[in-house]
Amino acid sequence: MPASLATQLDQSRRLGQCTDPAVLLPLLEAQTRAVVALVSKSDPHNRPPLMLLASRFAEFTGWMAQEAGSSRAALAWTADAVLLAQAGGDPHLASYALVRRALVTFYDGDAAATTGLAAQARSNSRLPPRIRGLAAQREAQGYALAGDELACMRALELARRSFAAAAREADPEAGPVLGTTHLTDPAAMVTGWCLYDLGSPREAAQVLDREFLGIPPHALRTRTRYGFRRALAHAAAGDLEYSCTLARELLDVNTAVPSATVRTDIRRLAGELGRYRTHRAVRDLQPAFAWALRPAHI
Repeated sequence: MPASLATQLDQSRRLGQCTDPAVLLPLLEAQTRAVVALVSKSDPHNRPPLMLLASRFAEFTGWMAQEAGSSRAALAWTADAVLLAQAGGDPHLASYALVRRALVTFYDGDAAATTGLAAQARSNSRLPPRIRGLAAQREAQGYALAGDELACMRALELARRSFAAAAREADPEAGPVLGTTHLTDPAAMVTGWCLYDLGSPREAAQVLDREFLGIPPHALRTRTRYGFRRALAHAAAGDLEYSCTLARELLDVNTAVPSATVRTDIRRLAGELGRYRTHRAVRDLQPAFAWALRPAHI
């Protein structure tokens, strides 16, 4: 049974890459509750792995809740994931939950809270290297938001070393991987992300262009997230035509796979390009931007 449920979770995560999160969310909530209900009916040997799977369902449900625009529900599901993981014998998801909370504060523009939560997460000396890498990566994003380049680069170097260690120690029996699985080199991609926030858009664009090539075609949500940051970097670097070309395709994808978090960069891109409203390519994109940034209830 755990193997079939793990397959179901993997399928749900794939759906999350190409489906409106608001549509997927009720299904994920029902799946999580169903797995929890199975625990009481299972034999003692199967209970811990079922609890761990339920925790992963709850964690992913929290992520989709945030993508659907509800940070409150996202944090509540993440808290449930921690309790389920602890019941299943995994003490480390609590640290990962801090990384998830730091994502909420990051998109709220709170650099201090982001770095504080991420640093707290990686303070556990027994933390698995992947979670340590994810925490260092989020900390770097917080430092970039604050304009602290030296601290940002130090955190990114720690993230690189941690991800390398995680790759060496990878256990195929360890269960679903936490965090994105669609980036060839997460630390490199986030370096490009951070360079934009640090005021180096041309360098950011070069890194993001290179790393974007490694994102699988089916990972629409991931491609949209980093694609808009890439278009934003090109716009800030003065590459207006290319930025508009990238944005046009991404805005079409965003209509099918909306994202509350990606809206942050769509809004920033619209503002950056809006400085050149008389440019034909920019002017032609204005209706698409208006549709993408319409109030959620419309």
